[in-house]
Amino acid sequence: MFVGVGASRVRDLFKKAKDNAPCIIFIDEIDAVGRQRGAGIGGGNDEREQTLNQLLTEMDGFEGNTGIIIIAATNRPDVLDSALLRPGRFDRQVTVDAPDIKGRLEVLQVHARNKKLDASVSLDAIARRTPGFTGADLANLLNEAAILTARRRKEAITLLEIDDAVDRVVAGMEGTPLVDSKSKRLIAYHEIGHALVGTLLKDHDPVQKVTLIPRGQAQGLTWFMPNEEQGLISRSQLKARITGALGGRAAEEVIFGPAEVTTGAGGDLQQLSGMARQMVTRFGMSDLGPLSLESQQGEVFLGRDWTTRSEYSESIACRIDAQVRAIAEECYDNAKKIIREHRSVTDRLVDLLIEKETIDGEEFRQIVAEYTVVPDKSQFVPQL
Repeated sequence: MFVGVGASRVRDLFKKAKDNAPCIIFIDEIDAVGRQRGAGIGGGNDEREQTLNQLLTEMDGFEGNTGIIIIAATNRPDVLDSALLRPGRFDRQVTVDAPDIKGRLEVLQVHARNKKLDASVSLDAIARRTPGFTGADLANLLNEAAILTARRRKEAITLLEIDDAVDRVVAGMEGTPLVDSKSKRLIAYHEIGHALVGTLLKDHDPVQKVTLIPRGQAQGLTWFMPNEEQGLISRSQLKARITGALGGRAAEEVIFGPAEVTTGAGGDLQQLSGMARQMVTRFGMSDLGPLSLESQQGEVFLGRDWTTRSEYSESIACRIDAQVRAIAEECYDNAKKIIREHRSVTDRLVDLLIEKETIDGEEFRQIVAEYTVVPDKSQFVPQL
């Protein structure tokens, strides 16, 4: 609306800082003004570029230390202009990742100070159960648990409220349980298919909980407990995840026949298609060899290339599609084989799930162990 206001404010900010030196300037969400320049679309000299140019001029980095320290924060460092990140400007970068188990425990201790916890609640157990949670997620988790405790008119937060709060933070609000019907039985077989295949595959994460209580858009859910230190994922682990994701569709087909498979596997198929394609095109885990055939495309408005050209020929594209299909079909056949060979335990688990609506991982593994040998995944299982 007013041309040059952003640049003017930057000049005023630095003038005020110099008058009050030594001082610290903190700029939150620096990507709002520091986004990459030169997209070349729509022409021009837009207002944000003027603001960024003024900021770069003030932070030229050639003068000696004037007593001003500038700190900025963003959750999109990939879109920042390269001139902002050169030595003399924002040359020291500190990445704040999601906390590890020790960090989560300390965050939980901070947020639990003003909440009344039952003696049975272990913050260490909650920290083990929440890999990937950020500080805000953990604060939200304890707040949700406190709200549930108040609604249930309890004196203190118990493990039940913590469990329900984790489910709500991860998957959304709880829906109305399904009435006993053909649809409920089909969803039960779908979820037991995921859990059983995941349990019997050596390289799959251990199952934590299977439930028929709808949450968000999902009619039922199977939770797995990922390993805490999973920075690198092996080919066998990726194949196990694809096979586990296909366990639901495999159970539907084996139990009810090909004509009765449902749309419930839509999200699973989307997830496994992405994993299988990345195995072929980015991780070199196929017969095409150790080649990276696709790179992550940058957005055009960030100054990336306007034309999206293919990095391989049409014949390679056909071979990529064939390899992706081969991985998916191999894993699907493996999932169907597991369900067929363990039909009796599948039926027993489905009956139990329909009766109880939720089976926790330990009980699930005990029942499966009565019929077959369960691979040892003790390094994954949290001590609750």
